[in-house]
Amino acid sequence: MSFEQLKHECWQTNMSLPELGLVFFTFGNVSCADREQGVFAIKPSGVEYEKLTPEDMVIVDIATGRTVSGTLRPSSDTNTHLELYRRYPEIGGIVHTHSTYASAWAQAAKPVPVLGTTHADHLPVEVPCTEFMPDDRIQNDYETETGLQIIDCFTRLHLKPMENPMVLVAGHGPFTWGKDGAQAVYHAKVLEELCEIAYLTLQINPAAVPLKKSLINKHYCRKHGKDAYYGQL
Repeated sequence: MSFEQLKHECWQTNMSLPELGLVFFTFGNVSCADREQGVFAIKPSGVEYEKLTPEDMVIVDIATGRTVSGTLRPSSDTNTHLELYRRYPEIGGIVHTHSTYASAWAQAAKPVPVLGTTHADHLPVEVPCTEFMPDDRIQNDYETETGLQIIDCFTRLHLKPMENPMVLVAGHGPFTWGKDGAQAVYHAKVLEELCEIAYLTLQINPAAVPLKKSLINKHYCRKHGKDAYYGQL
């Protein structure tokens, strides 16, 4: 894929965030990786979506972290994306937003429990939430530390990133990913819906309990794995 094609793909996926109601003003970004070339394209920092063009996208080298194409500064979250790409080679796209319900759960520092089959259709465990970042890490390279914090959370919980393509960073907001930018955006919208549904469920019944494991497994396995039968073959 040429740099121009990668920039256009990244621009398209970024433009889908406001269309889906996941961002306001400049608060959000998508990156799209080209693993063969060892680079990713990402939204430039602080540029309004209405003014964004494919040429504005910035291409960053995964190995060095340096900009290799583009005249604007990349997103301030670039180093978080960089750490996730380096740690998980299966990831091909990453999204960060401050969407309302997902950010509310992150600010509450609460994982999102599996309360129903909508959640179980997408992942068989609660949406994880990191711990609050300690001061020494905040004062270090904050964005790099955010990426490492996500990795620490997944390592501690023994989670596989492609089976659990979403996380809440305590006090901050959601990150999602996928095989490419489009799938990462899909997961960002799914996460926002799961957070809203869980919030409403607990408002209606604060004593609501997680879905039983047999039903979680049934719904997850209908869509995932070798025995999946949801959709068209």
